[in-house]
Amino acid sequence: MSGNLIKRVFLARLAGTAVFDPNGDPVGKVRDAVATLRSNNQPPRILGLVVEVPLRRRVFVPITRVTSIESGTVVITGLLNMRRFDTRAGELLVLGELVDRSITLVESNENVVVEDMGMEQNRTGDWLITKVHIMRKGHGLRRKGATSTVAWEEVTGFASHEPNQGVTNLLSTLSNLRAADLAAVLQDLAPKRRVEVAGALNDERLADVLEEMDEKSRVALLAELEGERAADVLGEMDPDDAADLLREVGAERAQTLIDLMEPEDAEDVLRLMNYEDYSAGGMMTTEPIILSADSTVADALAAVRQSEISPALASQIFICRQPLETPTGRFIGMAHYQRLLREPPSTLLGSIVDTDTQGLNPDATLNEVSSYLASYNLLSVPVIDANDRLLGAVTVDDVLDHLLPENWRHDHRETSRTQVDIAQLEKEGVHNGTQ
Repeated sequence: MSGNLIKRVFLARLAGTAVFDPNGDPVGKVRDAVATLRSNNQPPRILGLVVEVPLRRRVFVPITRVTSIESGTVVITGLLNMRRFDTRAGELLVLGELVDRSITLVESNENVVVEDMGMEQNRTGDWLITKVHIMRKGHGLRRKGATSTVAWEEVTGFASHEPNQGVTNLLSTLSNLRAADLAAVLQDLAPKRRVEVAGALNDERLADVLEEMDEKSRVALLAELEGERAADVLGEMDPDDAADLLREVGAERAQTLIDLMEPEDAEDVLRLMNYEDYSAGGMMTTEPIILSADSTVADALAAVRQSEISPALASQIFICRQPLETPTGRFIGMAHYQRLLREPPSTLLGSIVDTDTQGLNPDATLNEVSSYLASYNLLSVPVIDANDRLLGAVTVDDVLDHLLPENWRHDHRETSRTQVDIAQLEKEGVHNGTQ
């Protein structure tokens, strides 16, 4: 969300608000918000908005894609996943399930009715439900009682209605873990509990976790996901990781999932699956940062600041002629992050482009890629076709994944345990899949 001020948005009032893309084109209207309750009566976290698009289809927009909520409009960024929205384990619809609910004031034990819920953005960028607008019972001839707004902590009665509370409590324990650490914890859980936790994670979080799991574990977990859910998660993964995973699940299952994926995501993955796994084409990502020569340093720094960009990809900007999506127009060169920091924001990238790095062809071997990165002290290397078009980039972490022994993730977990005390989880009954 742009801006540093903490804003409060009441969700019942937000219903019906028009949603626009960054170009100002209408997308749809807000119909609800999706939240997840947390343990110890902490304010619930907002996961995203339910938006009604043409033909009365309701789709899910992650709250991280919302760039502003003001002046009666909501602006979002990124491509919409047009799959029809369905709630998953651990998710609640704010207007559909929380508003109009009868709850209790902690201090007076008085029963009240929820009329609205206010969300606020905290310093880390998360949106939390911090306020509850309530109505007391009317007296005498008055059908409606007095209304007031109270803090989330001043009321109780929401958690008792939530299904699968054991999973929710476990998720609250794991919510701050890095993806690699959460992957390690999932592999230590009993199979039934592992599937329950995976089902309660949102698509982006589960995609990050799958990318960090070893081959056997992630294939097994993907097999437990319903087809459309599995396709959604694959769509959130980096295309090279999704392609690697689809190679591992078998041709028939892979084709089924590809057919269920969004066309744009499927196209990138299919392109990568045509290359050998240990080649530059098989290891590359098709989504590096690509800009034109007449873009500015300010444009490049704005692209680098995106939280979903890995440090290795953020180290270099790839300068190409139009089109700027892979396969691009002619590859011109690279602009290095450190050079960007030394230049005025208005400087054109064409004036600081490094044209010495010519890149590798997609059939280059793992040894050739690793040698190239080491020789030129690069964190990523461009992959170029015979017509000098940029196909993607191989990052140093992609190379390490292929150079390390197959069981390196398991060895790492044994020598460096995660932040979660598995013994404590066992004590609480979640390690063995018990409630």
